[in-house]
Amino acid sequence: MAPLDLAVLRGRLPSNPITRFAPSPTGYLHLGHVANAVYVWGVTRALGGRVLLRVEDHDRGRSRPEYEAAALEDLEWLGLAPDLGSPAELRRGASTHRQSDCDAVYRAALEKLAASAPVYGCDCSRKDIAAEGGDTADQETRYSGRCRERGLAPTGARGIRVMLEPGMERFTDALLGPVTQAPSEQCGDLLLRDRTGNWTYQFAVVADDGRHGVDLVIRGEDLLPSTGRQVRLSRMLGRERPPVFLHHPLLRKEDGAKLSKSSGDTGIRELRQAGASPETVLGRAAWLAGVVDAVRPVAAEELGSLFSDEAR
Repeated sequence: MAPLDLAVLRGRLPSNPITRFAPSPTGYLHLGHVANAVYVWGVTRALGGRVLLRVEDHDRGRSRPEYEAAALEDLEWLGLAPDLGSPAELRRGASTHRQSDCDAVYRAALEKLAASAPVYGCDCSRKDIAAEGGDTADQETRYSGRCRERGLAPTGARGIRVMLEPGMERFTDALLGPVTQAPSEQCGDLLLRDRTGNWTYQFAVVADDGRHGVDLVIRGEDLLPSTGRQVRLSRMLGRERPPVFLHHPLLRKEDGAKLSKSSGDTGIRELRQAGASPETVLGRAAWLAGVVDAVRPVAAEELGSLFSDEAR
């Protein structure tokens, strides 16, 4: 992995770029989220940009209001203040920075997409797709396109897919360098809305990044495989210049598994209850992420200096 070169990154971005911190309220925040926040706020402050806060609760079956409330509280406790989409705004009620409040946005994006690309209904379950695709533990299941020619209307209890033409997507990750992916070979035709009516992550984030003007996406390297399809979908939705991507290393347990909300790993609330300070938590996350060489307290106001030209 190449070191982050801020000068090169600046040359690829507009002045005062926008990035986002976008938790999914399906569990409490843990140190892995804080490590992502260290990168998001640190890199963005070093670039003189702005951080947008977005609640990605597209999965209505797993999202909970109490997890959203806890995430907002934890961010405030850590001293991580967004420039766009404040916790106060989200607490007041409906917000353009909460996905569950933006159904009309995704419907409009779907209509735009359908005007220029084949969009169709799909009644396949995950079990159906796994059975056809030969699911493996180390590779995602590719959708075969089974419903593409069946003429199913994209209505009712059916999923909605868009056909992805064959072809490569090439982009340069700010940390990983040049990347080449073939979305249609990786995942097949992309699911936009599932059979229960939930907009998918892949579709919602691309529509959101476009409408919010996000220029730089900073996220964990586990999401790297989905980048090519998001670049493709962004272009299909009319965005000539997709965001620049920066995929950083994940925090891992001793057995190599990534930290997980579902298993309650190093939760921020538990650390707070144990008496940890915000600076201690930020410093530990920065050290585990390899941003600082030793464990030490780090204040939110210092994050930009960790990625400044002088610090590299």
